[in-house]
Amino acid sequence: MTTKPRVKKFRIRRGNASETPQVSESAPKSPSRPEMLEAISKEGLTGRQLRMARRVAQKNGLEVSSDFDAVLKLREAGIDPFQRNSVLELVKPGEVKPTARVQLPETTDDAAKVLAPVGQPRKPGTHVSEIRRIQREIAQRRRRKLALLFTRLSIFVFLPTFLMGWYFYTMATPMYATKSEIVIQQAQSQGAQAGGLSTLFQGTSIATQQDSIAVQSYLASREAMLRLDADHGFKAHFSDPNIDAVQRLPEGATNEDAFDLYTDHVRISYDPSEGIIRMEVIAVDADKSYDFSQALIGYAEEQVDQLTSRLRTDQMRGALASYEDAQRRREEALATWLAIQQETEQIDPVRETSAQLSRISTLQADRDRLEGILRARLNAEVPSEVQVQSLRDQIAIIDTQIDQLRQEMIGVEDGQLSLAARNTELRMAEENYNFQTIMVQQALTQMETARIEANRQVRYLSQSVRPIAPDEATYPRAFENTLLSFLIFSGIYLMISLTASILREQVSS
Repeated sequence: MTTKPRVKKFRIRRGNASETPQVSESAPKSPSRPEMLEAISKEGLTGRQLRMARRVAQKNGLEVSSDFDAVLKLREAGIDPFQRNSVLELVKPGEVKPTARVQLPETTDDAAKVLAPVGQPRKPGTHVSEIRRIQREIAQRRRRKLALLFTRLSIFVFLPTFLMGWYFYTMATPMYATKSEIVIQQAQSQGAQAGGLSTLFQGTSIATQQDSIAVQSYLASREAMLRLDADHGFKAHFSDPNIDAVQRLPEGATNEDAFDLYTDHVRISYDPSEGIIRMEVIAVDADKSYDFSQALIGYAEEQVDQLTSRLRTDQMRGALASYEDAQRRREEALATWLAIQQETEQIDPVRETSAQLSRISTLQADRDRLEGILRARLNAEVPSEVQVQSLRDQIAIIDTQIDQLRQEMIGVEDGQLSLAARNTELRMAEENYNFQTIMVQQALTQMETARIEANRQVRYLSQSVRPIAPDEATYPRAFENTLLSFLIFSGIYLMISLTASILREQVSS
């Protein structure tokens, strides 16, 4: 080896006088080889370092009896067994001598196995001066490592943190945030309290959870961004040249760029336990932030109405069509009934029939009375022929009238329906009209039930916290953001340092 010897990782334990070799001024004496081996064993070398020393000794052709002997011989030869260059030379292909021994740390207390010192004996005081030199090298190496560590921290942690803090404190454009909270509620009908399991969760956040998530997704969508841009100029507001370059939307930006900015400046969250949608809208101007927040709340209300409008429309459409059809049939039945009444010139068939039956009953009573008188005349000793014939003629006339009345009720005269047929037709038309009236009433009840059910399906948006324009800038939060930047850069540096240390350990092992 032609390079200057450097000793690294040489640990000195300071304890009592027995552990550190002392040099006597009156009688200088160099330590013996067993004492030097004992001193090396007390340095606290690890097993990996001892194996490394044995491999370096084998590469340099030194015969050793133990790992500590290998360390001692290498130091006597002026070779640092723990120097990185020596370690890297071991991994050259084809230069490592094969050995069948298991390379493990070895120690020995048998002085007979320790070989005699090679070379000239050391001068008195050489061991102490070497220890001091090693201590100075260790101190210099520590200072150099600390300087390198501070340099790396300055470049990779302190400088980026300083730049971020300088940006947040001096360059960042102030932003104003308007916060609001909305909740979607469901209308409760009067009969909802006795609805059983169907209304178990009514009035809770579980009943409107799906609608709340749908509204949250809509407010965070591109459709809402495009609508906000068309109504209130979202792109133009964030393209103002007065905004710093980091937060400003570039001129001629695409919808994707605008949507990325929209997701950063419109923050929407949903709390499923309380059913509250929290929204924070950030803008350069406080009034503009308030306008954006109000517009988004209006979009949310329209979305809530749209979610249930089709269901309510379908329910009401079927009930209304059924009611209109029943109303039409009732009107047709009424028109048919009126036409039959005009044709038969009768209004109430029951009364007409009763009147006919009453006339027949009256004529039948007159006939019975005349027959009684006739029998009385015929029982006389000398009945009057004139009176008898007159009574018979009256009875015959009454029979003719009764037959005519009965014929009118049950027979057909000159192709016209009888009274019974006309009465039956009128009764059927009246019953049909009454039935259609009942159907109209049922359809009306069904339509009212559908209207109540539709009203129960109504969702409406309630503002638990109304938006209020802020009077001072909310962002940037310079101190918090600078501290967060420091933590992020520190974490990145720590991860890279640990990775590099692990890789170096794997290469050197």
